[in-house]
Amino acid sequence: MFVDHAKIFLEAGDGGDGCVSFRREKFVPFGGPDGGDGGRGGHIYLVADPHMTTLLDFKYKPHHKTKRGQHGSGNNCSGRDAEDLYLRVPLGTVVCDEQGNVLTELLEAGQTYLAARGGRGGRGNQHFATPTNKAPRKFEYGEPGEKRTLVLELKIIADVGLVGLPNAGKSTLLASLTAANPKIAPYPFTTVHPNLGVMELDETQRCTLADIPGLIEGAHRGAGLGLRFLRHIERTKLLVHLVAPPDNGEIDDLEHYSYAWNLVNEELAAYSEALVSKPQIVCLTKIDLLPAETVDRIVTFFKDTQGIEILPISAHTGAGLDALRERIRQELTKLGMLSEGTKEKIGITHDPTP
Repeated sequence: MFVDHAKIFLEAGDGGDGCVSFRREKFVPFGGPDGGDGGRGGHIYLVADPHMTTLLDFKYKPHHKTKRGQHGSGNNCSGRDAEDLYLRVPLGTVVCDEQGNVLTELLEAGQTYLAARGGRGGRGNQHFATPTNKAPRKFEYGEPGEKRTLVLELKIIADVGLVGLPNAGKSTLLASLTAANPKIAPYPFTTVHPNLGVMELDETQRCTLADIPGLIEGAHRGAGLGLRFLRHIERTKLLVHLVAPPDNGEIDDLEHYSYAWNLVNEELAAYSEALVSKPQIVCLTKIDLLPAETVDRIVTFFKDTQGIEILPISAHTGAGLDALRERIRQELTKLGMLSEGTKEKIGITHDPTP
């Protein structure tokens, strides 16, 4: 199950209490105070794990607590610190407080965030001895651990995002370009959560693609599935915008293609200006269902009216996919994510070991 939003309740451990003790040994009549300090309570950390893809674990177990520190004891023995708790979260997790303020973003493998601090241990009576009070019975209780309620939001990390209306062929294209196996069916909203795939550009270069559930009019206000998943393309560097023939069979209606392209861009802009300003590769999909002359008319129409070079492709037959891969390579190179000289890998750039 894909879960990209979770509220968690954290309670770090209390600190151990300090000790009141006096040295009692034969032939040492005035040993003085020797009460040890209490140990620190356990901290709670969030750790970015590249092998996790969902916040599902926190849906079933939202409450997390650590133990308190050990109390101090005599002979100047301090209590043991409690063991810290490390909670693994996916890369791209945004940590917010209850008011929605962003506290941190975990973007790199192994990156940690101290989510709840354990209480400091109390001091024993050895610290309160003075020249005028050589036998103090004063000590400190351990400080309480921090209690926090945090909201976790997952924004997947991908280089390229596939956007378009429902049934535009995004999942089919993802399956054709990568080894991903998303659910594909001939009805709207087949994709109910983002899917990720890695596309090999050559032996040394690759990039990650994200298939976002289809957008409809009013998606930025919560219509359809758009509002919930639009945030997943905020981290992408490049968008592949798919425009498909209408389902009603009026494949020669040029205004449909223009309307579909404008509608998605309007929803992106309404959600965030940063989304609509990202570079786009516009593709005419499912050209295996269109006559060649209709495809030529649509390409010419977009070039004349929008000034856009639309790329005809068919994920079903593979037509145009090599050209699309090359366009993606060129755009990512312009964005500095690919190096033509050194052919650096992209997509998975972090050490997978947390």
